[in-house]
Amino acid sequence: MSDSQDILIPDIGDFDNVDVIEVLVTPGDVVDVESPLITLESDKATMDVPSPVAGTVTEVRIAVGDQVSQGTLVAKVEAPEPTPETTAAAAVEKAPQSEADSAPAPQPPTPDQPDPVPPATPRPPPSLPPAVESGDESLPHASPAVRRFARELGADLSKISGTGTHGRILTDDVRAFIKSALSQGVTPMQPASAIPAVPEVDFARWGTIETRPLSRIQKISGRHLHRAWLNIPHVTHHDEADITELDEFRKTLKSERAYAEARITLLAFVIKALASAMKAFPAINASLSPDGESLILKHYFHVGVAVNTENGLVVPVLRDVDTKGIVDLAGELGEMSARARDRKLKPEEMQGGCISISSLGGIGGTSFTPIVNSPEVAILGITRAQIKPRWDGSNFQPRLMLPLDLSYDHRVIDGAEAARVTAFIVSALEDSRRLLL
Repeated sequence: MSDSQDILIPDIGDFDNVDVIEVLVTPGDVVDVESPLITLESDKATMDVPSPVAGTVTEVRIAVGDQVSQGTLVAKVEAPEPTPETTAAAAVEKAPQSEADSAPAPQPPTPDQPDPVPPATPRPPPSLPPAVESGDESLPHASPAVRRFARELGADLSKISGTGTHGRILTDDVRAFIKSALSQGVTPMQPASAIPAVPEVDFARWGTIETRPLSRIQKISGRHLHRAWLNIPHVTHHDEADITELDEFRKTLKSERAYAEARITLLAFVIKALASAMKAFPAINASLSPDGESLILKHYFHVGVAVNTENGLVVPVLRDVDTKGIVDLAGELGEMSARARDRKLKPEEMQGGCISISSLGGIGGTSFTPIVNSPEVAILGITRAQIKPRWDGSNFQPRLMLPLDLSYDHRVIDGAEAARVTAFIVSALEDSRRLLL
């Protein structure tokens, strides 16, 4: 007799309500283990959901455009009936159990069980109560993290009833309040300091226009960058590194047979120099706690690298860069970039970064101000290297100069520390022997 199995969405990380962008099977299709069933798109990445079993698809329970989370039913797959050969093989593999082994194990004495707790009565969705007088100085009972979450969503905590212990407001309470407000067609009360909305403009008055919707990646990254720009006091420090010798060394590696297959780019050297700086200056390898009262110092060294794709910027994370050589970093960077452009990155491959690099070297420019990728506290920008005259003490010499732009969170890093960090990176790039230290 065949066995019908439910195929559910597996653990996909800290993601809920992920969009289904492609359904790859139909009822009647025969699938193998690891055959892709559907494709999801979530937070700058796409991923396939594979089948954990082999068999015939009998039902498909989702369609393109649906939103799914962990545990959502994808399809039903009917496994084939076992053949006499497979049954015999399974019998051989199963060793005979001794009588003692087959006997049921004695059950430990069970302690007195407490009375069952009746299920909680579902609470109705919160409604929007009338505004609270500004003179009320009582603060809602909520943690710093919940307060920050409410600020990001523009929710007024004084209007939210908490379901936690002693009326404590939880994250779910904030979400429910926002959903209720939106379902009623009401915009949640914004704080007095909120930025005024941009007025609508009818551009068609002056000529022909075309409306092109943003990609999902652009929408997600746009909200993230806007939040980071509003919450982080940005400062950018600019410097230049003389990479004349470094670039010559890089070119010699390309001509050597041992490295002929490796595409060693300048970016690999920059990543290695940044890893050394992260060890020398722990503040740039940290995150500010949600309450803003302490620094979370990280003892691992993961670097995110922004990759430009047709659908927007994607930031894959290279892990443990301090333990990898230039050639390994170059190979991993090339492979991750290719998968990013093919939309094959998994969500976990874009998480856990300590600091990011945004390189415009292949395009141009002399400097820019990259936005810190919160909860990181710094990001290193790179633009195109140029030949510039540099004084050697007696004459001006043509040197290949690489512009560096370090944006940082001024709450964590001050100007002097940022200058030291950048000078350290410059020294490492100007004398590649320092990368060995």
